[in-house]
Amino acid sequence: MQGVSIGPFCTVGSSAKLGNSCQLYPGSHVVGNTELGDACILMISGSVVGDDIPGHTVIGCNNVIGHHAVVGIRCQDMKYKPGTECFLHVGDNNEIREHTSIHRSSKPCEKTVIGDNNLIMGSCHIAHDCKVGNNNIFANNTLLAGHVVVEDFAHTAGAIVVHQFCQIGSFAFIGGGSVVSQDVPKYTMVAGERAELRGLNLEGLRRRGFSDIEIKSLRAAYRKIFMPTDAEIGGIEDRLAIVEQHEDFTLVPAVRSMVKSIRDSLKEDRRGICKFRSWSAS
Repeated sequence: MQGVSIGPFCTVGSSAKLGNSCQLYPGSHVVGNTELGDACILMISGSVVGDDIPGHTVIGCNNVIGHHAVVGIRCQDMKYKPGTECFLHVGDNNEIREHTSIHRSSKPCEKTVIGDNNLIMGSCHIAHDCKVGNNNIFANNTLLAGHVVVEDFAHTAGAIVVHQFCQIGSFAFIGGGSVVSQDVPKYTMVAGERAELRGLNLEGLRRRGFSDIEIKSLRAAYRKIFMPTDAEIGGIEDRLAIVEQHEDFTLVPAVRSMVKSIRDSLKEDRRGICKFRSWSAS
């Protein structure tokens, strides 16, 4: 352990492990069976990592834990039994801002997982057993209930709530103030008090380097699935099948990925997809 800086009024538990070049600013705490990777920073005044309960919290390298953030403490699931092992794994290069809370899993067979390169802004909450991928941006007061899955490159606006067991697909966007109670398919945008599909996340796709051909194909496929003409007005399963069998669409991996995301959400053990407006494009 080299280059570690521990300020006044800090706590480092007897089972905690700090990587090289970690910085603990005054009043921050690392407790319980907790491991910090190299070059992690705990900001001043009350950031807490870990908990004195069975299980462990593992934080990767180059993470910043903000003022008064609480990471790796016991979950709020009423089914959690005291003494049960619970786990949190956080990857590398995440910025976790002030007053955020991230909880451990509710059962020993589960983990709460945060990937790499995520920006988690102030006062966000990531509950037990969530799985968050890489390169996501959660704006202030993004609240994820238990068992939520967020893939990669998703972006939320402020003050959104995601119901337990929902899944947010890669490159999706959630508008501010939304309540998400069903899955958000890949590449799409939802908004509204009860979140509804509002089209593709076109600006996000352009910023992430999707080609004009990919975006054009995704738009055409989206229209066939969610904005059918009178001749295509069958059920969503029928319209998905049309897209899957369309010669041009089968050549575009992004379209195949979007269709798979929608089909997966329609399985019996999933919550279905957010509502879409039933109107004809004709």
